[in-house]
Amino acid sequence: VGSIAVSDIQDEGTTQTNAVNTAGTTKVGEVNSAGSTQVTAVNNAGTTQVNEVNTTGASYFPSQTGNSGNFLQTDGSSLSWASASAGLKSQQVFTSSGTWTKPAGINLIKVYVTGGGGGGGASNIDDGGGGGGAGATAIKVIDVSTISSVSVTVGTGGSGIVNNGSLAINYAPSSSFGSYCTAIGGSPSSGSWSSGGRGGSATGGDINIYGGDGEGGHIDQNANGHGAGGGGASYWGSGGAGQSGWTDGQPGRAYGSGGSGGYRGSTGKSGAPGVVVVEEYA
Repeated sequence: VGSIAVSDIQDEGTTQTNAVNTAGTTKVGEVNSAGSTQVTAVNNAGTTQVNEVNTTGASYFPSQTGNSGNFLQTDGSSLSWASASAGLKSQQVFTSSGTWTKPAGINLIKVYVTGGGGGGGASNIDDGGGGGGAGATAIKVIDVSTISSVSVTVGTGGSGIVNNGSLAINYAPSSSFGSYCTAIGGSPSSGSWSSGGRGGSATGGDINIYGGDGEGGHIDQNANGHGAGGGGASYWGSGGAGQSGWTDGQPGRAYGSGGSGGYRGSTGKSGAPGVVVVEEYA
């Protein structure tokens, strides 16, 4: 009494639509006999309901019990609840070589790998040494859902070069995070007197950042008129300040930064050691 029904039925998929008006209630149903999925919208005094059921009548959605504040996710074949608090949980900082071990509940990490800073370059009686180049930095995001640990190598800072010492381009030790990414350290020299050291390069990162070059020193100046170059800056900050007859130079300051060059027979200052930082995400 007072009911109107419209049906559209196909042999394959068996889709049926019914529109029923009885006592102010409207119902629309879609039924697929192969997958038996049904969506029902009910308007009864302003109430709307959506249900998805399988052939046994059970819900496709996982139980809501104990999942307050969580959100629904899918892996492409099934639904599950996930914590809404996913994000950065912790971090580990390595200033020397070791092993990164995954904490419980961590699935993704972001690593920052910086090589050692180059020591300051050589000086002589009328040439100020160039500052050491900084170590490079590699930044990479890694899925560690199936990984439990990774070997970590942290490069030490390079030593400053003694008076009239070598001008060879020798880079400070590299840093690495397993086989994922590597950051080469900085050099104390670019191959000639008073030239600033070269910054290192990086490989394997999603972002690979060169280390800053060291500043050049003064060349062929009188006894009090020449100064040594400052160390190159790394991703983390500045290198050591240059030196002159009135101020002493400084070793590398920030992780992986270069040391200042030598002055009037003094030895160049040491570069700062590198670092590996691991941010850990749920």
